[in-house]
Amino acid sequence: MASSAPRPFVTLTYAQSLDGSLAAQPGVPLALSGPESRRFTHQLRARHDAILVGIETVLADDPQLNVRLVAGADPRPVLLDSHLRCPTRARCLAAARHPIIATSEAAALDRQRELEAVGAMIVRLPSRAGQIDLIALLAQLDAQGIQTLMVEGGARVITSFLQARLVDRVTLTLTPILVGGVRAITNLVSAPPQFPRLRQATIETLGPDWIVSGEIEWDAL
Repeated sequence: MASSAPRPFVTLTYAQSLDGSLAAQPGVPLALSGPESRRFTHQLRARHDAILVGIETVLADDPQLNVRLVAGADPRPVLLDSHLRCPTRARCLAAARHPIIATSEAAALDRQRELEAVGAMIVRLPSRAGQIDLIALLAQLDAQGIQTLMVEGGARVITSFLQARLVDRVTLTLTPILVGGVRAITNLVSAPPQFPRLRQATIETLGPDWIVSGEIEWDAL
């Protein structure tokens, strides 16, 4: 059960194929969204204070995590990186954006110094079952004045936020292809089965894609 402690409003957003795939192979980027839905995603980024991805996404895609396709302010990058594997030349580490890297208490101090030297803020947090404590992370982001957080993935991050019930809204880009690859969500259902449902969901067509959005309702059977 998610904590009731103060935290940012969390929007989970990602693109997937009809069969629920993010990519064809682990660690290999796959462009799924059309140009119209990519612009929509950048509009969504501009409406959030911060944007979060996992280290695997950084290593695979080297994303900029900014607003390039529309007018608006760039969100503050937040990276989940338990072992501080983020390259110092990663494109999302522009010092002017004050990127936050959430890591474990056991991460190497020399790597912390290297990343701090290029402008990153390192936040050491407790871990649970080998993963950074997301409740502690959101409390830290709230303390930094971050009120809205956009979570973009990858698969492990998406699943972790859903498992912890720390998602308030979902905005999903569904593209009409079949991939049969890396699933976006795994190991979500526990016993007894209680499935999250989108409340007052909307569907919008943008180019070849569909955008499905709604606030999440937990314990909907």
